[in-house]
Amino acid sequence: MKLLSESWQFWALLSAVAAASTAIFAKVGIAGIGSDFATLIRTFVVLIALALIVVMTGQWESLGSVSGKTYLFLVLSGLATGASWLCYFRALKLGEASRVAPIDKLSVVFVAVLAALFLGERLAAINWLGVALIAAGAVLVSLKV
Repeated sequence: MKLLSESWQFWALLSAVAAASTAIFAKVGIAGIGSDFATLIRTFVVLIALALIVVMTGQWESLGSVSGKTYLFLVLSGLATGASWLCYFRALKLGEASRVAPIDKLSVVFVAVLAALFLGERLAAINWLGVALIAAGAVLVSLKV
């Protein structure tokens, strides 16, 4: 039997809980400062925490052992993450967390579509129905009535 900590579902669920906490903590944290500066502070904390984790768990690798393709796509991913964080914090500054977060989670829909188009991943009809329901749910939760 596979350990819970070896399950992608376990880690994905923890990611969702952490992301939810992020929205609440960030909404309170940005109350008195600019959203971009708040993102800088958050990024600094993430950088320090990850550096400590990598060093303490012995996962540090020689920078020369990383391929150019890996660097390229990690840099692109980092730029996309930074853009996402800046936009997310700006949205949180301007809107309610309970309405911003669902729209942010439309990323699930975009990932499904992009993974199918660019990575060749195949989803069954029932999976596409789920993607459609996520999209509809995100829009419905974000509405102010």
